[in-house]
Amino acid sequence: MTTMPKNKRPVPRKPTVSPQEKDDALTQKLCDLALELAEQEDSDTLSDALRQRNSDFNKLVKKTLYQKKDEILYEALERSKYADIGAYRLLKERIEETSESIVTARADGKNVEIDAFVIPMFVHTLGGIQFEDCFEDQEAFELLSNSLQEAGLESRDAVVVLVNHAYHLDEIDAITFSHLNEMVRDAQAAMADMRGAATPAIDRSFGPWPEGQFAPDDHAMELRFLLGFALKTTDDAFYRIPQEEAAMDAYFSARAERFEQWAVQIVPVIKRCLAVEGAQIDVNFLYQDLFHGGKERAIAEYFMLQMMSELNHGLEQHGVDPAAAKAVIGPAEVRGDMVLRVNLHASVGDALLASAEKPWNMARDLEDEIADVQDALTTIGVSSLALAETYGADGQAAGVRPLA
Repeated sequence: MTTMPKNKRPVPRKPTVSPQEKDDALTQKLCDLALELAEQEDSDTLSDALRQRNSDFNKLVKKTLYQKKDEILYEALERSKYADIGAYRLLKERIEETSESIVTARADGKNVEIDAFVIPMFVHTLGGIQFEDCFEDQEAFELLSNSLQEAGLESRDAVVVLVNHAYHLDEIDAITFSHLNEMVRDAQAAMADMRGAATPAIDRSFGPWPEGQFAPDDHAMELRFLLGFALKTTDDAFYRIPQEEAAMDAYFSARAERFEQWAVQIVPVIKRCLAVEGAQIDVNFLYQDLFHGGKERAIAEYFMLQMMSELNHGLEQHGVDPAAAKAVIGPAEVRGDMVLRVNLHASVGDALLASAEKPWNMARDLEDEIADVQDALTTIGVSSLALAETYGADGQAAGVRPLA
């Protein structure tokens, strides 16, 4: 007798997950892990489960960078910014550190670290920096490169290279997290290869400079960046920061002093690197730092200078002495971005004399941002200051109170 096969129940298909859904889930996972870890005030008290979360978090950031999924990283930052400021700061810090520094193990068992750093500088010229004139003096560039170790800014035992390019702010700003990580890997490979390995990611970082910004007789002030890489062993005593507070302060104070001395001594050399002999040029350096920290501080300084210039211009146009003006400082939202706005009013009659804005770096406390603006206003002679809770969509300040 023939037995008929029983009807088999069809196996349900697994639902298809689109690439967009996978990316969204990954984005949310980064946000969730950042929030969970940010809620722990002391990492020494992390449970085993949270230590595993921290490890997962680091691996996820590294994997996303390696896969060049910048859109996930930027979207995660945007979400966390409005969900929890502590999570945003933690996520931002972890992404930046992972993208600008790489630690690997050598064959001899030692760990080596390579970091990307920048030295921002404000360059004053007549007519602006000319691309064709930059870094044509090879001897000057070699002096500049060697000076970082000779002046004690980097360890004598490290391998340090500078890129012979005066990066424009647009170029620096266009370097994404994954692009920077690629550039660090490029530099690492080139340092290890005596024949000179190709550096395609670094080559891609050179973008066109804006044209027609300055007329030949314009007094131009530009923010430019020197970009470099330092390769060192992780046990190099030169980079070991003391744990005791007084010793830590002394360590950073000594380094800052060395930088200030270098910044004075290297000016004739950097002038040779940036312009032809006889060109009218002056250079002011900002402190050397790792890529993102240096970029952030330089941009903050740049926009602060722009703000003060606009406010000074408004005072001059109205013929009002700074001492006869009062400032109202407060946060505002402009096209979805948070800014810090300053309105200058006449002390008598309250007429609006000038208004200026600068981006608000939400990785910093609002109080710190306001304190920096307060210092700058005091420097130009405005001593009557008030703080607004916010500037509304109508441009009016709300919740104004005197600022001590």
